[in-house]
Amino acid sequence: MSIKTTLSHKFSFLTYKLARHISPSVVLCGDCDISKRPLRRCHQSAKMNLQTTNQREEEILRALFRAGGTCRVSVLANDLGVSLETIRRNVRNLEERGIVRKVHGGVHLLEDILEPSLQNRLNKEVDAKEKLAKAVTEIISDGDSVFLDIGSTTAYVARALCDHKDLFVVTNSVFVAQNLASRNNNRVFMAGGELRPHDGGAFGVEAQDLIKRLNVRFAVLSVGAVNAELGFMLHDLQEANLARVAIQNAQVRIVVADGEKLGKRAPVTLEPANKINLFFTDTQPPEDIRRMLLANEIDLVVAD
Repeated sequence: MSIKTTLSHKFSFLTYKLARHISPSVVLCGDCDISKRPLRRCHQSAKMNLQTTNQREEEILRALFRAGGTCRVSVLANDLGVSLETIRRNVRNLEERGIVRKVHGGVHLLEDILEPSLQNRLNKEVDAKEKLAKAVTEIISDGDSVFLDIGSTTAYVARALCDHKDLFVVTNSVFVAQNLASRNNNRVFMAGGELRPHDGGAFGVEAQDLIKRLNVRFAVLSVGAVNAELGFMLHDLQEANLARVAIQNAQVRIVVADGEKLGKRAPVTLEPANKINLFFTDTQPPEDIRRMLLANEIDLVVAD
């Protein structure tokens, strides 16, 4: 069986090379009608900015998530060890961007925009993540170099790479390191720093320093949401900062997300979107997301 290609834009050199390796279960997708329409960079024209602008805002969002979505301002101030005015100021900023709503004496999350633990995420959309992992690993050859982040979909990619040999792996994920170290003559470089308890990820200056010093062929990144206006989005500011470093040091940048994340939003935008080369998903994206991909010259790969 041959690969069905329906790319609406010029068949890029990168896509050509990938098409020689992707199995018949993977479809490269486009839309001729969309390509004829005037395109704009949707993430630049967004009506609201959903990014957290400082660590305090992220702490407030996580505290709200732990509290079930609603919490009193006084409780937030006490839990975070800051003044009431500090909480109110940050809540005002979050409310302006449509992330929270102020209620009498308290704050309410407008939607569930924070992630559960890695273990919980590993148990969700299992079939889709396994399908995506298989598609991604088929473009990675023995001896290739690759960065893998701490996402749950990326964890499935790591599992699917277990039969590959002589890999040069850079990661900030304990899960990835455990799966690929001491196997098939792989070399695994684990970023340093304190490990987060909920996902076993390392962040901060030490982690970024290692990733800056190691250039890889592929960077495989998970995201929490894919939004037509804002592009690829994450739930965590630390993850976004580290992902930007990984993007700068990779030749081919890949984002992987199952269909459940399409059309969703998260607090932090992964910028710039036009640095991403390939987007792997298991579901045909809606038209507005396809436009965003085309505007940023990102090749779409749908694992069928």
